[in-house]
Amino acid sequence: MLAVIELGGNQFMVQKGDVIEVKKQDVEVGKKLSVEALLVSDLDGKDVKIGTPMLAGSKVECKVLDQRKGDKVRVFKMKAKKRYMKNRGFRPSITELEILSIV
Repeated sequence: MLAVIELGGNQFMVQKGDVIEVKKQDVEVGKKLSVEALLVSDLDGKDVKIGTPMLAGSKVECKVLDQRKGDKVRVFKMKAKKRYMKNRGFRPSITELEILSIV
């Protein structure tokens, strides 16, 4: 089974056993998270169910593996011939999820 889920403003195509990184979710490590699916399909794509916007009765079970910070993102701004340069960076908070089941 394949499913398309939305977490943190992004959509992910997942199947059982996948490990994905999403924007920070307020769930403790080791706890389970349940998400409704936007689309559910079998692996060959013959049986497809599409929600408007969420598919009623669908559920994707996820387990939180880790809460951590991601790689540093550099933001560099410059204006030519004006001697203006600004270099900033930040590390986004990331939640790592493992997909347990798709119903």
